[in-house]
Amino acid sequence: MAAKRAPRVLLAGESWVMHVIHQKGFDSFTTTDYGEGHQFLSAALRAGGMTVTHLPNHLVASQFPQTAAELDAYDVVILSDCGCNNLLLHPDTFVRSKVMPNRTEVLRDWVAAGGGLVMVGGYLTFSGIDGKAGYGDTAVEEALPVIMLSGDDRKEVPEGTKARILQAKHPILDGVPKNWPALLGYNRLIAKEDEQVIVANGDDPLIVAGEFGKGRGVAYASDCGPHWSPPAFCAWKGYAPLWQNMVKWAAGA
Repeated sequence: MAAKRAPRVLLAGESWVMHVIHQKGFDSFTTTDYGEGHQFLSAALRAGGMTVTHLPNHLVASQFPQTAAELDAYDVVILSDCGCNNLLLHPDTFVRSKVMPNRTEVLRDWVAAGGGLVMVGGYLTFSGIDGKAGYGDTAVEEALPVIMLSGDDRKEVPEGTKARILQAKHPILDGVPKNWPALLGYNRLIAKEDEQVIVANGDDPLIVAGEFGKGRGVAYASDCGPHWSPPAFCAWKGYAPLWQNMVKWAAGA
């Protein structure tokens, strides 16, 4: 729940497994590799004194908190490139057909009671590629200040897009320079009525913040690292204060 100390953050997602087929004429072999994409974000938050617990995608289904009491170990939950099925399909349900808590509802109710939620854009957040992230019409969408599109919501912008600041005095932009490096894409979202669109990409929201019950939700429509956030964006002097401010605001600061 909200506190005066530096927020405790649970970051779920931002990992992947790559299974590659190498075909060499008649012959082939396979290799498997593992990657993570949260390094820039985690470093920025830790530089602000925050505690960050990273829960990679392959562990979210089994280890993401199942109760509000477990979520109370944190002040803010960040979902980043972590599809909805990871929260819905605990191994006891998927493998053993056991009734288990719906963690999208647990998370929504925790936010309503005073917790903070930040969703970060990507191929498997919001609706995502081919709609596979699947958060539209879920309890998580209720806790966020945006409505998600059905189907594929990605907007690829290889030529780059510059952020358009709409609410320069909002605490999320405190100490953040006005000149932002280009982003290479984002998830298209619709801000809910009366919610605060703080930064936009053209006519599409980039950062939307809103109250939900006693808690707060923030939607950040682009990525926290490559490819949508290129190296110049991650090295930008506004990167760390932007993310620190978003988390602090979500935590009730």
